[in-house]
Amino acid sequence: MTGQSLWDVSEANVEDGEIRINVGGFKRRLRSHTLLRFPETRLGRLLLCHSREAILELCDDYDDVQREFYFDRNPELFPYVLHFYHTGKLHVMAELCVFSFSQEIEYWGINEFFIDSCCSYSYHGRKVEPEQEKWDEQSDQESTTSSFDEILAFYNDASKFDGQPLGNFRRQLWLALDNPGYSVLSRVFSILSILVVMGSIITMCLNSLPDFQIPDSQGNPGEDPRFEIVEHFGIAWFTFELMARFAVAPDFLKFFRNALNLIDLMSIVPFYITLVVNLVVESTPTLANLGRVAQVLRLMRIFRILKLARHSTGLRSLGATLKYSYKEVGLLLLYLSVGISIFSVVAYTIEKEENEGLATIPACWWWATVSMTTVGYGDVVPGTTAGKLTASACILAGILVVVLPITLIFNKFSHFYRRQKQLESAMRSCDFGDGMKEVPSVNLRDYYAHKVKSLMASLTNMSGSSPSELSLNDSLH
Repeated sequence: MTGQSLWDVSEANVEDGEIRINVGGFKRRLRSHTLLRFPETRLGRLLLCHSREAILELCDDYDDVQREFYFDRNPELFPYVLHFYHTGKLHVMAELCVFSFSQEIEYWGINEFFIDSCCSYSYHGRKVEPEQEKWDEQSDQESTTSSFDEILAFYNDASKFDGQPLGNFRRQLWLALDNPGYSVLSRVFSILSILVVMGSIITMCLNSLPDFQIPDSQGNPGEDPRFEIVEHFGIAWFTFELMARFAVAPDFLKFFRNALNLIDLMSIVPFYITLVVNLVVESTPTLANLGRVAQVLRLMRIFRILKLARHSTGLRSLGATLKYSYKEVGLLLLYLSVGISIFSVVAYTIEKEENEGLATIPACWWWATVSMTTVGYGDVVPGTTAGKLTASACILAGILVVVLPITLIFNKFSHFYRRQKQLESAMRSCDFGDGMKEVPSVNLRDYYAHKVKSLMASLTNMSGSSPSELSLNDSLH
């Protein structure tokens, strides 16, 4: 029997060049020469078996009496396999599940490459779409779970006021100061805080205009006294706001680990440092150079605009997006760096003898940066034809480089914005009028179900097999 197949020595398997196939009750007779056109498929390999053990490795059962091969597979999908053996092409109907079809043809040893061109685009498109839906579903699950975590942390902080002197009163103040939109009082406080921030920023900008600058005794431009009054009122308000939040905080150590509270602190620290520096300079003239430090600290008032993040869902979502999109931002910077390096050297090589503005590679870096980001100040432009062609390529490359990671960043922003809106809505539904109550809008069973589901998904990823691969393995065994 060496060198011969089972078909050459036995009629138990082949009858007049035909074999009998039973796929889940769907029976057909197939000619061996039709199957041997595709020897790498399961049925093609079945013809080359030399023993019963080898046959049973490829099919689920073999009946010697009926001379029939049995396969425990979906009989509704086998006609597509038969059509492939007769025509050499696979066709996929619209009502079929593409993943079940993919598993089925993989079982029969048929490559997706044989899908005909009329069905290939639709088939692969339908396989890709669920991946996006899976990402959206995963984002929703992560959003829900994270919101549960924050709501439970929120209730944990609120519960710390129980048993304290004036605990319920302090809790109401804490909710009004730290949660804009929670109540009418919190809305009024939020609007007033926004007006003070905007007034402080506007007066700082107006103070830079010559018409509003009043020279001092030495002829140096000084601040308008009216703007100083607005500035002092703003600092008094910001200081009161920070001290009030600190006084009613449920956890003093946790208070300054909050990024928004650190922003509030940094918005008033420059003023007090400037005040101390001015007092030192007046008392010790030899330290007059410290006055420059005060001028620099004055410019830090512009960072008060970040205080608006406490009152804006969009700004908080933007901050979370930047925090969790560092990989995409790093990828964007890497692409830009590579492009700037290449085009700056090319521009330097072409323009160094014709253009003084592009006579050095560092100067070309600046030109390549403003060109790739499509800013185009126009302070330095290439003059030669080759230089203009290089500039055109630089601009087109910059458009492509910037656009590629933007979609990923935008998807994350949408995710965090939706999550933040859900969290704020859940917090506004809380009622502590009569003390702590049950947590509304939070189903602990669903919460822990999400946790367990996330754990199982992590274990699945660690095993290196997707759900479809696992089901395929189960079907093969």
